[in-house]
Amino acid sequence: MNAPFQNHPLRLRRSLLSVPASNARALEKSSSLACDGIIFDLEDSVAPEKKAEARAALRQHFATLGRSGRRECIVRINPLAEEDGAADLQAVLDIAPDAVLLTKVSGPQDVLAAADWLGEQGADDSPRLWAMIETPAAILNLAAIAEVGRTSGGRLDCLVIGLNDLRLATGIADVPGRPYLMPLLMQAVVAARASGLDVIDSVHNGFSDLDAFDAECEQGRQMGFDGKMLIHPAQIAGANRLFGVSEAAAAGARAIVEAFALPENAGKGAINLDGRMVERLHLDQATRLVAKAKLIADKESSP
Repeated sequence: MNAPFQNHPLRLRRSLLSVPASNARALEKSSSLACDGIIFDLEDSVAPEKKAEARAALRQHFATLGRSGRRECIVRINPLAEEDGAADLQAVLDIAPDAVLLTKVSGPQDVLAAADWLGEQGADDSPRLWAMIETPAAILNLAAIAEVGRTSGGRLDCLVIGLNDLRLATGIADVPGRPYLMPLLMQAVVAARASGLDVIDSVHNGFSDLDAFDAECEQGRQMGFDGKMLIHPAQIAGANRLFGVSEAAAAGARAIVEAFALPENAGKGAINLDGRMVERLHLDQATRLVAKAKLIADKESSP
């Protein structure tokens, strides 16, 4: 009863690098990076007159891209209400990414409209849908948006926070430590967890200040985020480390799993582990942490 709602497989989403689809050099380099996912951006980082060219470049890139499954490929499209958004979604059918990142989402209808269109075009369970939470309306409708992810037909897997647009729309100051944004960020985490979704923290604009970036990653991890959207390859290592699983955390999780597996603890709802009361909800959490640590180890050991 107390365990979070879960209906999606565990995925590594510690580091999600945004790459402009119009930048040929960045596209080529992206396939060799150690991030967990690449967000191929057709929206903000592409000039209006370059949108069609960017779609063509992305089609060409995916045609030669080796899809090993070591990293997720996500395409960030323009708002569906715009002509470029519809053209972007049509391109998605050709390149078959793992997910589509919907921008300027205001409510659940934006996610459902994209899911319905993909279904009508005969798309199978993939691509999945991710929602950018970057408007005041999206904040007000967070719970309703996230609930789309409770059904397979909704395709929704993940929420991604977009603080640059949200700051612009609300006038909230860009202050170190993000004190005035904390209530909004925590709402997103709670809404995502209530519907079993992953939730990704916003970009840190100062890509040359890695100490400040690390501090924001640690803050995001403590708040409950799964990872961070990145704007520069230099940020990948820090995000992987800070949103990863430390050796101490992995050892603690394994101890909980092993303790509950003992014959004398069979059927118990809570046990005493080294002077600490541990319940089965902690077992669920520990099991996922052990699985995440294994995913990280498998990824790091693969060629």
